[in-house]
Amino acid sequence: MKCIKMKFSEYMTEWLYGENGYYASYKNIGKNGDFYTAVSTSKFFGGTVAKHILSLVDEGFLLPDGVVCEIGAHHGYFLADVIEFIFTLRPTLLSTLQFVIIERFDALQEFQTNYFKESFGNVVSLTHYKSLSELKCENAFFIANEIFDAFACELYYKGKTARVDEHAVKFDVDDVWVDEKAKKYYKDRGEIALGYEEFAREMSLACGKFEFMSFDYGEMGARPDFSLRVYDKHKVIPFFDEKIQREELFAKSDITYDVTFAHVKDAFVEAGVAFVELKAQMVALVDMGILELLEILKENVAEKIYKQELEKAKMLLLPNFLGERFKMIKFRKTK
Repeated sequence: MKCIKMKFSEYMTEWLYGENGYYASYKNIGKNGDFYTAVSTSKFFGGTVAKHILSLVDEGFLLPDGVVCEIGAHHGYFLADVIEFIFTLRPTLLSTLQFVIIERFDALQEFQTNYFKESFGNVVSLTHYKSLSELKCENAFFIANEIFDAFACELYYKGKTARVDEHAVKFDVDDVWVDEKAKKYYKDRGEIALGYEEFAREMSLACGKFEFMSFDYGEMGARPDFSLRVYDKHKVIPFFDEKIQREELFAKSDITYDVTFAHVKDAFVEAGVAFVELKAQMVALVDMGILELLEILKENVAEKIYKQELEKAKMLLLPNFLGERFKMIKFRKTK
């Protein structure tokens, strides 16, 4: 595809979400894909979130007939893991909770529907919406994994915003909004995400009372440089590497950047949703009870199976893998 004189955000949107974009069709994640996620690493990621959902029901924040909604589910494996553990820990809730996926692509909706049918038959009812703006509910738990790094961004360098001309990046555009965001987050170069504000407003309008939890990589404060990179068959390629062949990678590999969580936080607070906390994934999962779940597993399966699952779960927690670099951010809206 020829990319002639478009803003970088338009270029990234085409790369990821265009008609032939990277996320427009099914992609393998994990060993046979371009990258790993917590979901592809261990079922205990979804299991720990399920345990947290039960705690929300027990404290009365989430009603037994509330909505459990994943945003940007791709395969649907994450929500399926959550449901599997709810069935194990509190099976009666499967007949009362409402399970929802927000997914814009028809092909992925079909894949998710088929996967849930194969996994749960008629026991679990799954509802799809293309956007949060279609969902109206009174009480919900929203979950997303690696969503904020997949929002289109603008590239900023010393007062100028980037455009792309036949895959070449040039910093020669004046953009007041981008400039204001860069100053707010003390950036003289780097990525400025688009869409956080609209996303937060849509969620706030979609539901009266909810908790939203998301996992992603980044820090509260902005990085002082560019983090934009391409993942191709587990190779990490800096976007500004002189050797990179952007035409060959375009729409065939994942493109991403580190999240500035202060920007996410501000977007939700401006939408009337309270910021609760930001934690390293390792700390968040331990606090939500992953170790207790592993103890339950140890008491009920053969030692060999337990050790296999323990090794997978360790990858969620180890600082040099997913445990420290990935963060959990949480918000709540109350009536």
